[in-house]
Amino acid sequence: MSKNNRFETTYSQDSSLTKGLKMVLVDKETGVNYLFVHLGYAGGLTPLLDADGKPVITDLHK
Repeated sequence: MSKNNRFETTYSQDSSLTKGLKMVLVDKETGVNYLFVHLGYAGGLTPLLDADGKPVITDLHK
């Protein structure tokens, strides 16, 4: 798998009010979901966690 195709965007929200971008990315090798937020000159990436504190994992076999 090419490194350029490893992540898939499953959700994207661009807010003109706050000028921020929020995206949920799924790692197509592991199924782990990540939240990416970009606001102005700053940005951050973190894994999404469920209620038990475990990473949210998408079933890749669907």
